[in-house]
Amino acid sequence: MGSHRRLALSGFNRGAGVALCVLSAAAATLGAVPAQAAPHGDTRAEVDRLYEEAERATQAYDKADERADVLRREVRDAQDHIARQQQRINTMRERLGSLAGAQYRAGGIDPAVALLFSDDPDDYLDKAATLDRIGTQQAGRLRELSAAMRELAQERAEAAGKLAALEQSRRAVATHKRTVEKKLARAQQLINSLPAAERAAYDRASRSDGSDRVDLSGAVAPDARAAAAVAAARSALGRPYVWGATGPSGFDCSGLMQWSYGHAGIHLPRTSQEQRYAGRQIPLSQARPGDLVVYRSDASHVAMYVGNGQVIHAPYPGAPVRYDPVGMMPVSSVTRP
Repeated sequence: MGSHRRLALSGFNRGAGVALCVLSAAAATLGAVPAQAAPHGDTRAEVDRLYEEAERATQAYDKADERADVLRREVRDAQDHIARQQQRINTMRERLGSLAGAQYRAGGIDPAVALLFSDDPDDYLDKAATLDRIGTQQAGRLRELSAAMRELAQERAEAAGKLAALEQSRRAVATHKRTVEKKLARAQQLINSLPAAERAAYDRASRSDGSDRVDLSGAVAPDARAAAAVAAARSALGRPYVWGATGPSGFDCSGLMQWSYGHAGIHLPRTSQEQRYAGRQIPLSQARPGDLVVYRSDASHVAMYVGNGQVIHAPYPGAPVRYDPVGMMPVSSVTRP
């Protein structure tokens, strides 16, 4: 869906790239770091665990945020329709008043026409029918008014329900945001605690997009749409990981896939869990450029296969969109949109 409007959350530092999609989860992800400069085992494992947990919360955030966007549009549309319906009812009341006045002046009905402006036209219809004081034309318009008022009451009740759901979704967004930020802050503390040489090596590896060591010669997409998606993903190389973002200046893992396939005219769902089922699943051995490679049993990370054993993905905070080996972490499934 390209870039879409996000919730304005105070204290949310998007420029810092708060987000995630795994630190390394396999030696390949930090393959450029010399073995002697790699983080200490315990620190590395803890950082990996924190990033993995935060990534699950990121996908939950993306889902809740997308739901909030949908609800916000539905509420706005409902409010607009309610306003139009109320205006319609007001106009109908005015016409009924004019008709009743004309009938009264002609001696056709008595002052009981004041009942026309009650809050319950059905009640008036019952009374008027009993008193035989209502004409056919007036009865038809009253029934139309009554139906419109019932419809308006139903729409108001539905809009109230959507507003409540929107507030619930906003709270979910805030909860997932806090979860991610806490885990990322702890991971950054661990990284900062590394000796200077190890931290510098880690930073150098994180800044690389892998293009200097990737050979994609002979890799051909199966069709024009997949080729367009691959071209879009490659154009994003080097752009930062930004938590909850769908481009074009930054991405999280599923946001990059959605943005890339959007350039091919295909709308993918927002989260990696949903993208897993956004097409035909195939064996990894049959992967072709443009296929979505979903990682971990909970499908919390996604990348795009580009050929020759390589994927493009948005990896983790502080690292740009880049190439990595397809086996950088356990593959859950491969989907061809």
